[in-house]
Amino acid sequence: MANKKKEIYIVDDHPLMRKGMAMTLQSELEFDVAGQSETAEEALQNILDLKPDLAVIDISLPGMNGIELIKNLLSQLPDLKILVVSRHDEELYAERAIRAGAKGYLMKLEAGDTLVKAARQILNGGIFLSEEIGSQIIMKMTTGKGNSSSDPLELLSDRELEVFELTGKGETTKDIAQKLHVSVKTVESYRARIKEKMDLKSANELLRRAVQWVEKSSM
Repeated sequence: MANKKKEIYIVDDHPLMRKGMAMTLQSELEFDVAGQSETAEEALQNILDLKPDLAVIDISLPGMNGIELIKNLLSQLPDLKILVVSRHDEELYAERAIRAGAKGYLMKLEAGDTLVKAARQILNGGIFLSEEIGSQIIMKMTTGKGNSSSDPLELLSDRELEVFELTGKGETTKDIAQKLHVSVKTVESYRARIKEKMDLKSANELLRRAVQWVEKSSM
């Protein structure tokens, strides 16, 4: 039993990404990829049935997003260890993922060998974050400023932040709807709530603010 492989479940809506991560993890003798899903809804049921040691989850998923999936899973499997692997900049989403209960955050650009390192660290009871982001989160927690930020972006839900980011990257309402697998009307509702929460008066002001934020984040 001491040499029993650690079972890992992968949730990502890109088949090639899932395949690449599965091959990387499966190549390690200590790991076994127990299953894969492209949607949170499918993953939720499968993970509850399989009870793997670790779930590797993307944030951008059709339907329920990754942050919501993490919260749902941990409410039923509180001991499940979760690593987020996402294309989103960790500076924007890592803290949200950790607050939701994930034990680590890894950007897809850094996957590969780092994925194995992150999985090992989390399965051994640790947390995996870049040094810079880890320091930022610890500083927020120790100073008690975790949820009282003056940044209006903190008021946005995870899905609203995703819509805000995609808007800043020049995606049209139709593009965003297709990417998130929701209706155009739903995207418009997200944008209306973003404008209200950020006290923006028009769609043009929302677009300008989103573009500025994306440019600043990528510097």
